[in-house]
Amino acid sequence: MKTDLNKQPPRDRTASRRRFLQTAGGVGAITLLDAIVPAWSTTMRVLGAQHGPAAEPLVFDLAIRQRRAEIAGGSGDVIAVNNTVPGPLLEWYEGEDVVIYVRNELNVDTSIHWHGILLPFEMDGVPGVGFPGIKPAETFQYRFPVRQSGTYWYHSHSQLQEQSGHYGPLVVHPRDPDPVSCDRDYVVVLSDWTFDDPHKVMHTLKKMSDYYNFQKVTVADIMDEPAGAARHNAVRTKLAWDRMRMMPSDIADIGGTTYSYLMNGLHPAGNWTGLFQPGERVRLRFINASAMTYFNVRIPGLEMQVVAADGQNIQPVTSDEFQFGPAETYDIVVAPQTNHAYTIMAETIDRSGFAAGTLAPRAGMRAEIPPLRKPPKLSMVDMGMDHAAMAGHRESMVGNTGATLPVADGIQHGGADHAAMGHGGPVDAVVRTGHGMHSAGPVIARHGPDEHGAGNAGIANLQRDRLGERGTGLTDVPHRVLVYTDLKRLDHDFDARPPTREIELHLTGHMERYMWSFDGVQFHEVDGPIEFHHGERLRLTLVNDTMMNHPIHLHGMWLELENGHGRHIPRKHTINIMPAARVSALISADAPGRWAFHCHLLYHMEMGMFRVVRVS
Repeated sequence: MKTDLNKQPPRDRTASRRRFLQTAGGVGAITLLDAIVPAWSTTMRVLGAQHGPAAEPLVFDLAIRQRRAEIAGGSGDVIAVNNTVPGPLLEWYEGEDVVIYVRNELNVDTSIHWHGILLPFEMDGVPGVGFPGIKPAETFQYRFPVRQSGTYWYHSHSQLQEQSGHYGPLVVHPRDPDPVSCDRDYVVVLSDWTFDDPHKVMHTLKKMSDYYNFQKVTVADIMDEPAGAARHNAVRTKLAWDRMRMMPSDIADIGGTTYSYLMNGLHPAGNWTGLFQPGERVRLRFINASAMTYFNVRIPGLEMQVVAADGQNIQPVTSDEFQFGPAETYDIVVAPQTNHAYTIMAETIDRSGFAAGTLAPRAGMRAEIPPLRKPPKLSMVDMGMDHAAMAGHRESMVGNTGATLPVADGIQHGGADHAAMGHGGPVDAVVRTGHGMHSAGPVIARHGPDEHGAGNAGIANLQRDRLGERGTGLTDVPHRVLVYTDLKRLDHDFDARPPTREIELHLTGHMERYMWSFDGVQFHEVDGPIEFHHGERLRLTLVNDTMMNHPIHLHGMWLELENGHGRHIPRKHTINIMPAARVSALISADAPGRWAFHCHLLYHMEMGMFRVVRVS
């Protein structure tokens, strides 16, 4: 028996093991320009509960096709999964097998990557790495056991199809009782949308990288500074940015003049709504499915209890706002007590736009949408410098202990003292957290002599531990902001083996030429894969020599973020690396095969910030 997941799915899972997602081209309910928003978004449905494992696998049918659609007041071609953007909400169950038939109805190759899911590398969905891709008119069968639970998503890993609508949410229900109790459970998919051909967008960035930046610093901005030292420093700062071929307003490559921002496929005017009754606990599973956009998420009037990061349960932490990059996910629980509506506000990192929806006791209600806040600017800290150095003072280059800082000049460091470098020390080694003071994180290393070639415009002379810092632009907001040092894993499953070696990679780029890479080498220039040894425990250290945030994603294995919590460090599949930051993660190389490793800013990945990891 086949059922339609674009409608309410059956709650009795013994009645139907095979779930069919309607793919026939002649479905009467879908016309040329309507029904692009999936039913799971518009019906405000609550996720299903686990009813125990079954002997037969869950089977899904997905069709990838191009169609005309209307989104956010515009119209054009999209790449839809089962005729909708986002694609269908897939619900899997830990401990069961899934089978997904993906039919390619495009005239070019396509693929689906199951982001954050542990599986055989041949099923990971990256053309040229684990499989050849799905040719036009072909159907590919994905089949694998589900070994985890949590909030994830899926998307194309072919060309730039993700930007055109080829993505969707994925929730895996746990085998054991969920430690997170709630009365209602909603998925909230955030994305950036444009009908511009993404290949033309990339060509424009390559030709003129600041084409989409409408928040440039001008002479008028400098003249707005008070006369004297402040204006003098503003001029010096502007000249320093010019030498780096960047601007302090280079927060996002593409902003709200090009993008519309969607919540579950809806423009803010569409008002996605999640219903509740006062006193209920409401779980919201936030997925950043955007191609290029960081979001700042808050719900004015409600505090958030953050209960999971990248699908993995964490010890609950209370916050009022969080920033997350493309591909990251956070699960939160809110408990509204009044009969009022609340705005779910997802403001872009550069403050050029927003996605928004509503939590309300009744459909049709809406709360006030907060105004956009002042656009942020990058600082000397983001440049790998500090204000003292800019004022002509010598940087002391000492850490919290007063010791001279190490030079980070090698690719592999098997015996680095990471306690001294802020990895494994107490949390309060970081100057402040999201709940306290707001100064920059401590300097923990300085850059070595390698400047990474012509593909890199600059280096971070001073490398900082920024895991305890609020995200870009959130330093001075008058409420609690989630930071990476708040994250502690809930489960007691830490691999206590010490790492036997370290691999250090630098995130590099040249904004003016729009080149992005690791260690100054774009993907098409690399000699071979990064080698992991099967079964080893290793440390991966990432240094951001650029002045932009980069969400770095490793396929097939967890990145265990060394944020000072010992055996409770969190597992993540995607880690944001702030400008001039030095971040380390532990990896258990337990997944044989070839795996993609890349920046999850789509155009950065396409322009070279991509590598292959081989576990052998």
